[in-house]
Amino acid sequence: MTGPLAGIRVIEMVGLGPCPFAAMMLADMGAEVIRIDRKTLAGAANPFPMLGTKFDVMARGRRSLALDLKQPEAVEILLQLIEQADVLIEGFRPGVMERLGLGPAVCLARNAKLVYGRITGWGQTGPLAQSAGHDINYLALSGMLHAIGRADSPPAPPLNLVGDFGGGAMMLAFGVLCALLETKNSGKGQVVDAAMVEGSALLGAMIYGLKAFGSWSDQREANLLDGGAHFYDTYRCADEKYISIGAIEPQFYALLLRLCKITDAEFDDQMNVNTWPALSAKLSAIFSSKSQKEWCSLLEGSDVCFAPVLDMTEAAQHPHNQARGTFIEIDGVKQPAPAPRFSRSKTKLNVAPASPGQHSEAVLKDWNISEQVIATLLERKII
Repeated sequence: MTGPLAGIRVIEMVGLGPCPFAAMMLADMGAEVIRIDRKTLAGAANPFPMLGTKFDVMARGRRSLALDLKQPEAVEILLQLIEQADVLIEGFRPGVMERLGLGPAVCLARNAKLVYGRITGWGQTGPLAQSAGHDINYLALSGMLHAIGRADSPPAPPLNLVGDFGGGAMMLAFGVLCALLETKNSGKGQVVDAAMVEGSALLGAMIYGLKAFGSWSDQREANLLDGGAHFYDTYRCADEKYISIGAIEPQFYALLLRLCKITDAEFDDQMNVNTWPALSAKLSAIFSSKSQKEWCSLLEGSDVCFAPVLDMTEAAQHPHNQARGTFIEIDGVKQPAPAPRFSRSKTKLNVAPASPGQHSEAVLKDWNISEQVIATLLERKII
């Protein structure tokens, strides 16, 4: 692998959502990430049909070792790998890794420099720590879900982008890299406790600041960035497709009015919140008069702050995304390319998602486990 994290070795305890996404991010940047799959699931049915196939995009860039961790020999083999690793990441409920004999105390005793990354919804401690949950629940408790959606509808789940991936996986990856940098100074590893509810709250830092200042209402669709402002919203076009407008700054707003040939004086008082609903209705009528393609011809590439609302197929075909290589194809599967980009360190992604246990023998050989031990593990069906 190439990339800025080349040479970093990571053990990923396979789970769902944020942990594999964080592992994907690290692998995309060149880290050697070994997925530890449960042997009992290798080849079995999965709750998500694409898991373990080439369509499991978040599994790209790394090899899979399947272990029966109910067997002490499997735990010992994994600890031998952990001795050689820089990072371990896991996303189980608090206490699960400890019950497996793989908790932080055990792992750090075997490798004092290990960065032990943990991602949960509620955190390792607190009244809800042992409760089940999903992205939507963590986002709800952060205060951010309440702010998303239309005024006449319930709060709208923003897929699982905010809790699982933004507030979870990216915070875990950030925390792990911070701890790795600190290890250079201290020579010691540590535990990273990433909680999705806390990460989701942190993503709302600006909104919490606006609320404290008195510039944000708890009423949905009544604020600058939640669809309340007529100049920051999506609009349906004549062909039933949509466009997005984000003309916040006065000069961008003035250009929007000019290019759309809007002369109605009511639009001149841009920040008058009381007029926003009426102006949104007027803009809706204007934008419904032309197709998305026509509005692109008029507004795209200007300083109006405009973009068509594309579906996933259309996004991969857009000229800007094609010019930038925003999407790549691996084994026939179109998917987002690694991000961000670097001036010197080049990322090269060429490892398709692995099925559970696909590389068990090869991983153990590469990590200095003897062939005799591997043969015994195979014979006893521990790998």
